[in-house]
Amino acid sequence: MKKTYNDSVHFYGRIWTATAILMLLMVPVAICVHYHAWPEMQYVLKGLLGVAPIYWTVGIIEVLTYSPMLGTGGTYLSFVTGNLTNLKVPCALNAMEAAKVSATSEEGEVVSTIAIATSSIVTTLVIAAGVLLLGYLQPILESPVLAPAFENIMPALFGGLGVVYISKNPKIAIAPLVFMVLLFLLVPSLASSVGILVPVGALLAIAVSRILYNKGKL
Repeated sequence: MKKTYNDSVHFYGRIWTATAILMLLMVPVAICVHYHAWPEMQYVLKGLLGVAPIYWTVGIIEVLTYSPMLGTGGTYLSFVTGNLTNLKVPCALNAMEAAKVSATSEEGEVVSTIAIATSSIVTTLVIAAGVLLLGYLQPILESPVLAPAFENIMPALFGGLGVVYISKNPKIAIAPLVFMVLLFLLVPSLASSVGILVPVGALLAIAVSRILYNKGKL
């Protein structure tokens, strides 16, 4: 039986994901082996108990939220290379928007994967250049003049994308937009829980879409 594109992507995607997890785990293991210093399991479990449930929850939520946006190949590649929210997702969505394709189509799969791969390569090159030139760039990057710009990178990225997607169908976008704005204004401390609140906005948008569709307004 001939393998399809998705079969091939799933096969290699699982291999690379497992390899990435193994490499991440081998870093602390290598350090422990080199220095002959192994932490006691009770302290490891105690530390994991405080952070692991949060990361596991966010990880599951991100897979369910971003996979339909990125396609099969884009999902595997972005989760292996990381930095989804503020880099991979905007790059993929912008590329598919420019190419006028959907993530669920074969064309969208290709465009999303190429966009994320290009983003990963550029990121690696920029980081390498930054490391080599850090001594020269540090005074500029720490300049008070640039500080406001670095604090607003995320709003700038998703603000630009938001204008495009909200303008496509404001009837669907207005409810989650108003809800999130009011929520963050009333409870500013939730700003650190954006990863968990993304699917809340997505579920709200789906619910509003369903209601509007049943009423014949979509």
